[in-house]
Amino acid sequence: MSEPLQPVIVGAGPAGIRAAERLVRSGLRPIVLDEGQRAGGQIYRRPLIDDGRSYRSRYGSGAGKAQRLHQAFEALLPAIDYRPETLVWNISAPERGNQLDILSSGVHRQIGFSQLILCTGATDRVLPFPGWTTPGVYTLGASQTALKAQGCTIGDRVAFMGSGPLLYLVAWQYMKAGARVEAVLDTAPLASKRHLLSLAAHAPRIVALGLFYGLQLQFAGVKVRHGVRPEAVLGKGKVEGLRYRRRTLKGERVETVTCDALAYGFALRPETQLADLAGCRFRFDERDRVWLPERDALGRTSRTDVYVAGDGSGIAGADAAEISGELAAVAMLQDQGNVSTDVARLLASREAILRERDILERAFPFPVDWFETVPDETTLCRCEEISVAEARRAMTAGSITEINRLKALSRVGMGRCQGRMCSAAATELLSGACGVPTGEVGRLRAQAPVKPIPLGFGGGELEARS
Repeated sequence: MSEPLQPVIVGAGPAGIRAAERLVRSGLRPIVLDEGQRAGGQIYRRPLIDDGRSYRSRYGSGAGKAQRLHQAFEALLPAIDYRPETLVWNISAPERGNQLDILSSGVHRQIGFSQLILCTGATDRVLPFPGWTTPGVYTLGASQTALKAQGCTIGDRVAFMGSGPLLYLVAWQYMKAGARVEAVLDTAPLASKRHLLSLAAHAPRIVALGLFYGLQLQFAGVKVRHGVRPEAVLGKGKVEGLRYRRRTLKGERVETVTCDALAYGFALRPETQLADLAGCRFRFDERDRVWLPERDALGRTSRTDVYVAGDGSGIAGADAAEISGELAAVAMLQDQGNVSTDVARLLASREAILRERDILERAFPFPVDWFETVPDETTLCRCEEISVAEARRAMTAGSITEINRLKALSRVGMGRCQGRMCSAAATELLSGACGVPTGEVGRLRAQAPVKPIPLGFGGGELEARS
């Protein structure tokens, strides 16, 4: 006789932890699959072994939230089936049954689920520029992971570039950790920061923290520039500096910053591949310039046994992720006949955060003109080593107006990362070439495995769970 199927949560960040907490309170024992070594997600990432650093030194102003979330998860451990270091790399389509393909301790397993809550989080959105594949160039998220989980910096003299609140936060964290921060290069114009004035009326603490980070960086002598576009990473075989242009009242200026590492990124991009493989319908989100799973206010998708929460359902930050994780669990419980009385409160709290997020997006806008100045020889897809020029030639030769057709004719997005790193850039390049909005060129269809798996995968015995 087979075991009864359990609810499964993918991800143990803020959304996954709060979803698990809600299910446990209702008497359920969910399976929690976590790609990380310890629960907390990216924002509240912990080292494998505590290294003596205090919560304050590791998480700054978020120390209290991080500690509360970690403590909540530790209290849950006896009541859940927690599986760290487990990669979910495929989900079966609805007609093929409720099965997840996972890789854990080098062994492939299949596990079933009764309901599934996807709390897959987000990753850095990157755009190509000359030299972005040089050793010593990192994403902002990767540089933050090094600091939180490994207790080290990516270099001794680091420059930070991109757009979004994370840019200033990580630069400040590096400065406090003892690294020399050479520059903060904001690709957004200084004028866009006027929107922070309206944010101050809704979220004064967020604005005050941002000002604190910015002023501390400047008082420490860090070069802060706005309206930046990179021209080239300097150095042979390693980062030695960055040449960039910036807009000023007197026109454009070309400047150089000396550094031995560069961290950059343009806000975050939701990880939606598993929802795609599960057969969920998608919609295009104009604000975030990305396709998201269709969902109702609580997180129900078009597939009746799959729910989404956290940044994997739309970028809104850690506080909103906690709320949406709880809401997704509420939706699942409602669908089982359980009644919740606090839905309105949770929805109102999340709506307030989403209003703040809309303002932040205007203060840190996406650089829509990026490819106007990127040279043709720049690498677009690093896995397949496809240049911008090669992609453009494929577009012209094939009269391409759809992103999957571009993939088929150019191999952009066919590499190890399955387009996770290059799809946003390829979509922007194609929409610009076609002269249409980003949403009109379609979305890159997800393919399993959603993340790289070892070459020896499948060599051992397949372990199945009904």
